[in-house]
Amino acid sequence: MNRQYDIAGRQNKIALGTHRLVSYIVLIILACICLFPFIYLAVYTTRSHSAIQQSFSLIPGNYFIKNLISVVSDPTRNILRGMFNSLIITVFATALSVYFAGFTAYGIHVYDFHGKKTAYTFILLIMMVPTQVSALGFVDMIYNWGLMSTFWPLIIPAIAAPAIMFFMKQYMEASLPLEIVEAARIDGCNEFMIFNRIITPILKPAFAVQAIFAFVANWNNYFLPQLILDKPETQTLPVLIQQLRAADYSQFDMGKLYMFIALSILPVVIVYLILSKFIIRGVTLGAVKG
Repeated sequence: MNRQYDIAGRQNKIALGTHRLVSYIVLIILACICLFPFIYLAVYTTRSHSAIQQSFSLIPGNYFIKNLISVVSDPTRNILRGMFNSLIITVFATALSVYFAGFTAYGIHVYDFHGKKTAYTFILLIMMVPTQVSALGFVDMIYNWGLMSTFWPLIIPAIAAPAIMFFMKQYMEASLPLEIVEAARIDGCNEFMIFNRIITPILKPAFAVQAIFAFVANWNNYFLPQLILDKPETQTLPVLIQQLRAADYSQFDMGKLYMFIALSILPVVIVYLILSKFIIRGVTLGAVKG
């Protein structure tokens, strides 16, 4: 009997080991697939334009410094200025959209008022309206207000972020008991103090997730900046990259383009590395630390 149990135990261990091995192999394959575009980009930043055109290869070249100098010293497309412009717009737009979306979700979740469902439904309906539909009227309004080639039209409207508000509302329904708000009111806290000092630490994981998505969306935004920022000194990185891609054949350099793209995604990677640690934190831990 004991021998049968030993055999069964060995078979279970072999099956478990095989299952783990298969899982690791699948995860490694998926990781390689996900990392391949980054490896491809990193390798092609080190190759010359002629080498890139000849054939596909993952062997690094020796043109990294030359491509970097070519990008930084380009007099027609100032990447440092474009990165600064994109960073200013993205940071402020992301902060405003995440904060005010959370504040709006807090008001809808906590308060009971007449027309609450109607207001919430109206906000969700705005999610279905694409930016392109209202772009013409928006640009015309910005032109009449004298705000063309300024960052304000790309920052202030970010306050209205229905998709982020919807996510925050769902997160609050699952993780924010109303007893915490009632206890804070009994202790004499006003609503701004409750949201900023009590609710915000609880919502750190949700804020981190939405901040990453909002940062990427604002950083890669091309449509509105192309319409509004018509001066070279105010243009953002996506606009500069598109201009580089649309250059005539005599000035087109694939190595320079890959280097431009690689430099443009560095801030996104840095922001993800900074905020990703907040995603896995628990709600209770975040409230205690706050």
